[in-house]
Amino acid sequence: MKKVFKTEVAGRPLSIEVGQLAQLSNGSALVRYGDTVVLSNAVASKQPREGIDFFPLSVDYEEKLYAVGKIPGGFIKREGKPTEKAILVSRVIDRQMRPRFPKDLRNDVAIVNTVLSVEQDNSPEFASIIGTVVALCISDIPFNGPIAGVILGLVDGEVVINPTTEQRAKSDMYVTLSADKEKIVMIEAGANQVPDEVMLDAIKKGHEEIKRLIEFIEGIVKEVGKPKFEYEPVKVPDEIWDAVYELAKDDMKAALLNSDKETRDNQVDAVCAMVQEKLAETFPEQKTQIADALYKLQKKIVRTMLLEEHKRVDGRSLMEIRPLHAEVGLLPRTHGSALFQRGQTQVLTNVTLGPLGEGQKLDGVDLEEEKRYMHHYNFPPYSVGEAKTSRGPGRREIGHGALAERALEPVIPSEEEFPYAIRLVSEVLMSNGSTSQGSVCASTLALMDAGVPIKAPVAGISSGLVVDEENPDRFITFMDIQGIEDFFGDMDFKVAGTKKGITAIQVDIKVDGLSYEIIRQAFEITKKGRFQILDECMLPVIAEPRPSLSPYAPKIYQTKIDPDKIREVIGPGGKVINKIIADTGVKIDIEDDGSVYVATSDEAAGLKAIRIIEGIAGNVEIGSVFMGKVTRLMNFGAFVEFLPGKEGLVHISKLDSKRVNKVEDVVSVGDEVLVKVMEIDKQGRINLSRKDALADNNSNKKEENE
Repeated sequence: MKKVFKTEVAGRPLSIEVGQLAQLSNGSALVRYGDTVVLSNAVASKQPREGIDFFPLSVDYEEKLYAVGKIPGGFIKREGKPTEKAILVSRVIDRQMRPRFPKDLRNDVAIVNTVLSVEQDNSPEFASIIGTVVALCISDIPFNGPIAGVILGLVDGEVVINPTTEQRAKSDMYVTLSADKEKIVMIEAGANQVPDEVMLDAIKKGHEEIKRLIEFIEGIVKEVGKPKFEYEPVKVPDEIWDAVYELAKDDMKAALLNSDKETRDNQVDAVCAMVQEKLAETFPEQKTQIADALYKLQKKIVRTMLLEEHKRVDGRSLMEIRPLHAEVGLLPRTHGSALFQRGQTQVLTNVTLGPLGEGQKLDGVDLEEEKRYMHHYNFPPYSVGEAKTSRGPGRREIGHGALAERALEPVIPSEEEFPYAIRLVSEVLMSNGSTSQGSVCASTLALMDAGVPIKAPVAGISSGLVVDEENPDRFITFMDIQGIEDFFGDMDFKVAGTKKGITAIQVDIKVDGLSYEIIRQAFEITKKGRFQILDECMLPVIAEPRPSLSPYAPKIYQTKIDPDKIREVIGPGGKVINKIIADTGVKIDIEDDGSVYVATSDEAAGLKAIRIIEGIAGNVEIGSVFMGKVTRLMNFGAFVEFLPGKEGLVHISKLDSKRVNKVEDVVSVGDEVLVKVMEIDKQGRINLSRKDALADNNSNKKEENE
């Protein structure tokens, strides 16, 4: 039976409908936020998946172009693989929900959010977060909820909940925040150099609205929620744990204490092999459970060292960054390149500059249709010493690239200041923790090496966390987590920014939430860390953007024409503009406002194309001289194309200084001739003179000789 629950968020109606649609799902909710409509479904397998040691959760956010009245482009008129935006929203929802499931649940859980209708002022991302929580909470799937989420903006210094399209255009940040009643569960942010204290205040204000939403969801669950199903917890038997602990605790601790990842991994593998061999006779059928106990032992040692001894496996103090190194200009033919290394995390970023027309076209449910700044991130298997075939970027790679892109976007110069499409590609060459923030640092250096006039350099760093499992109020935070600390710790709190403020945040947690104090400490740690990286590593290598671009980068020449003249410059079927391109070898982009950008590595060709375009778009003036081409011969004269698409008549009497009996005696079709504009009649017909143009030219040469 259909039931509808209603409230308001940011002054706009929010309704949740349950009981009518998708009744075979474990939990389903139709969310209406204004005219935005999202159907959220949660389904769990009836049996656990065997042979795995993780919780198999999948989250999808499906954009349907009918939601905004669009037909998909291309030959296949249906939605294909998810857009980059859809993948990023899926990852955002995943990071909120995953920590709230039992860690030992092995049943497959699939969450699908289908975007059915979009009103641009009302975010389908927000609707999907709320729909997912409701679907899970009213289902029989074990889930520690409810939580809720909102989107935060900052307009004229004021925090705005779920900003409208107009507010987003003016906002200094876009933050997706989720929480339960007590703690923060996830933060995903892009910001225009927002100070740490302003960001923390915004998080607190957003949390107040989230608490109200949770009460609303609790009312829905109370009325229509199902009892949660029972599942078989995955637990290492006490006798196996005791045997592994006694046999390996000292050897495992010694193996873990090494700053070199490869050496440490080899030593740990040796201890694990020894334990399996010695316990094989006692526990002949429990090889997997012994492996689980060894994993648990490593986790216990690493966490105890951090929490009790304030000691890290590589010998660093809690607030010490691994050794830093940076270089620029490594590759001679790229437009800009840089290498950044922090410990055994190493990233090479390359910059490519191109004309604006080479920006990325977007086909989604948002208003944005293209972007000129792109950041891509690659994580090849060799970066972690694995012998695998590269299969192209997955969701993780797309997410990390988007995070680095978001971190640098606020400092990218505007199209008016720097009329280029900009593509950055970060190649992870070696990975031992926080490669996304290494990409931010390498990208800043590469942009400056390319001569891109960024507003300020950006650096990124990550903060870690270990919480006492027996006393959650007791915790330790630390700077610059490496892979093993990310693996066994409770938080990866990534922050990128300039010295002025934060540009991006991404938080992954494994605990049920973060207190304000943990977040405050994370901001303090990452601020100190990014300042240190800038001052000690990046700025000594290159302090500001190079004054000129690479000789291999295209040069952009600009002009502006009357928008009403754009049609003349393009010509019928693109005939005019294509001829300019063919004659000069340049690339041309024309914006709707009449801005013209000509890209070429040949200055003479660029200036020639600009002159031609300005000539076509401008008003041809009497007395102007052009080099034209003869297109037609008539008894009474010759027609000359003196600008692409513009012809004039040279009367036979104006062909030469001496008498001309036949036009063919002086010119032929295809000849290039110098002509002067003599008259433009009331019908716009143009009369030219070769005789006067030659006379003026000879006169000028005579004056130069004198």
